[in-house]
Amino acid sequence: MAVNSATTVKYDQVGVRESLSDMIYDLDPMATPFMTAIGRGPSAKNTFEEWQIDELADAAENAALEGNDASYVTASPTVRLGNYTQIFTKSVVVSGTAQAITTAGRRSELLYQVDKRAKEIKRDMEFAMTQNRASEDGSRATARKLAGFEAWITTNDSRGTGGSDGGWTTSTKIVAAATDASSTNVRTFTETLHKAVIKSIWDQTGKSIPLVIVGSFNKQQASGFSGIATQYQDFGNAKSSKGIAILGAADMYVSDFGVHKIVPDHFSRSRSALYVEPSMWEARYLRPFKVNTLAKTGDADKRQLIAEVTLVSKNEKASGVVADLTTS
Repeated sequence: MAVNSATTVKYDQVGVRESLSDMIYDLDPMATPFMTAIGRGPSAKNTFEEWQIDELADAAENAALEGNDASYVTASPTVRLGNYTQIFTKSVVVSGTAQAITTAGRRSELLYQVDKRAKEIKRDMEFAMTQNRASEDGSRATARKLAGFEAWITTNDSRGTGGSDGGWTTSTKIVAAATDASSTNVRTFTETLHKAVIKSIWDQTGKSIPLVIVGSFNKQQASGFSGIATQYQDFGNAKSSKGIAILGAADMYVSDFGVHKIVPDHFSRSRSALYVEPSMWEARYLRPFKVNTLAKTGDADKRQLIAEVTLVSKNEKASGVVADLTTS
């Protein structure tokens, strides 16, 4: 049936108000599992933050003669480690007009942009702390950089052919980045590799590693790990100390040495699986997050967001890595 030509329809109207939702939909990932897990330590006191580590002697046969004189062992000195602080910054400039007009989804364009940049800095920190990157002391021409998680790991590591450790060097006070295996020597993330690092960490510490961080591809690889026949079960009802228990998207893996949570991270390297003991890592801030108001030089408001932080590895023997993995 045809519409009467005298009928006023939307297509004839003038002055229709726009319909713009008062929400801004942000799909960018924000989760930072590494930083969330390790938490925040005491404040740093300098741009090079130092700490000490020590360890007990290996257990051995210990039987003394009755009435025997005391014997002494030479004490081992502590090991002094350090990492450089890194400055993270973002700047915002918003014109006076942009501040004055009525906007949808935010009351203040300046505050909205500041909040957005703060989230971006947090993502940048997660990225820096999980990477395989050396520490750098910096200069007038180069920025200081903190050493990331992967660079610290030298004990419980599984690397492809040609890959090699980085780690702390006392003489230079620098943490070197690990050497990645070439693209022809990457490996599939298998349960065998996974279990070997879990076992290695337990051999070093006697403790279960609570957190494994992977990229999206290897998260799905972990979901397919095989094990004992009864591995697929409700985690709350799991009685076995072996195999894998599926919770949601295979979050929990139950090994001979405990329960391990496997989580994906948008910002860690997809080619590596990070085995994290959160109590052995912490972020130390020389300068906590701050928003500085910069001087006006015209018809605009300026803000600078800044934070300075480093990553402390209390003892890398409590964590591990399976490196040089396929990512597709």
